[in-house]
Amino acid sequence: MDIAFCYESVLPERGGCETYIAALAHRLVGDGHKVHLYASRWDEAKLPKQLSYHPVPVASWPRSLRPWRFGSSVLRALEGHEHDVTVGFDKTWGLDVLYPQGGLYAASVHQNLVKIANPLQRKIMGFLKQFDPAHFSFTTLERRQYLGAQRSIIIAISDMVRQHFQTFYQISSTDLRMVRIAFNPDRFVENDRPRRRMEWRTNWNLEPEDNVGLFCGMNYRLKGLEPLLHAVKIMPENPRFRLVVVGSPKTAAFERLAKKLGISDRVRFVGYQSDMRNGYFASDFFIHPTFYDPCSHVITEAMACGLPVITSKYNGASELMTPPNEGFIVDDPHNHQELADAMKVFLDPAKRLAAGQAGRRTAQSWTFDHHYRQMLDVFREAANRRRQAA
Repeated sequence: MDIAFCYESVLPERGGCETYIAALAHRLVGDGHKVHLYASRWDEAKLPKQLSYHPVPVASWPRSLRPWRFGSSVLRALEGHEHDVTVGFDKTWGLDVLYPQGGLYAASVHQNLVKIANPLQRKIMGFLKQFDPAHFSFTTLERRQYLGAQRSIIIAISDMVRQHFQTFYQISSTDLRMVRIAFNPDRFVENDRPRRRMEWRTNWNLEPEDNVGLFCGMNYRLKGLEPLLHAVKIMPENPRFRLVVVGSPKTAAFERLAKKLGISDRVRFVGYQSDMRNGYFASDFFIHPTFYDPCSHVITEAMACGLPVITSKYNGASELMTPPNEGFIVDDPHNHQELADAMKVFLDPAKRLAAGQAGRRTAQSWTFDHHYRQMLDVFREAANRRRQAA
C-alpha cells in the first residue's frame, strides 16, 4: 500500500505519538509498504531511510490558529498525489483515517474540570472557559474533523474514547474502530535491573528497604499528583513509604504542597528522566490517579516491568486490568482514603510480587505485532472505501 502519514512534528525522542509514528513507519517500510510523511519538522535519523518527505510549512503563532493552518496546508500538499490511504494523527481533517491518540478535546476539557475538587471553582472555571479564544478554536476544529463532509474511519485507542466519540459527537459505530496502544517490550530488558535499582535509589536518597511508589506525568494536575500527595500524608510510617515523582521539572507548587502537608521527607521530585527504566526498576509499584488519559503507555510499561499498578477509571488503559490481579482502579482520584488504601496493599512484598507477575502477563498479551495487524486491517478498509468512492 501507499500510505501518507500527516502530523505536524515527528521527533521520536520526544516520545508519545511521535515515537509511535516512527515505530509504525519502520514496520510498514520493512514489510514493503510505501510510506510518506507530511510534516513541518522531523528527525530523519530516527525514521526509515525509504520514507518520502513532504514539507508542510506552518506559522507557529497564534497558537489557537496553528492547527487550522497545518490542517489546511496538509490538504493542499496532498493535492495531485494518489495515495491508497491518508492518515491524520491529530488536528487534521478530510483524511481517510483519523487516529487521535490524545483522545477528544471535548472530553479532555470536561475532565480538566473534574480535576478541580472545589465544586464552586469548577463551575467558575467552566464558565470562564467559554471565553477562551483557543478553546473556541479547538472546539470548532474538532467539530470540523468529525462532523465534516468527509466520512473518515476513526480509530479509538480505548473503549472509553470510543464512548466519548459517541457521547460528544454521536459518531456511528460503523465509522469507529478500536485499536489499543501497544509497546515494544525490548525497551525494558531487565539484565541490569539490580544495578539500576541500587544506583538510582542512591541518587534519589532512597534506602534499600524503602517501599517506593512511582508517579510519572508531565501535566501534574491532570494526572492526579495533588490528591496523591494528600494520600501520601495518610500512609503509615512503618513500613517506610516513599513517593518518586518523575516528569516535568516544574515542581515548585507541588513541593510547597508537600511541605504544607508535612511530607517533604517522603517525596522525591526527580524531574524528567530520559530513560524510564531508572524509575520503573527503582520502584516497587506504580501510581497514576489520572483525571484523563485516553490509554496511557505508562500503564503497560509499568506492568511489563513487573510493577503493580494503581490508576483511575478515567484512564482507558484501566480496561486492560482485572482488579485486583494487576492492581487497583480507583473511582475518584479526589478520594484520598481510597487511594491510600490501594497503596497500603502493596506495602506487602508478597502481594506486590503476585500483582507484578500478573501485570507482566497482561502486558505481554498485547504486543506491537497484534496492534500492527489491526492497523493494517484499518488501512486496507480505508483504501477500499477510497477506491469505491472514486
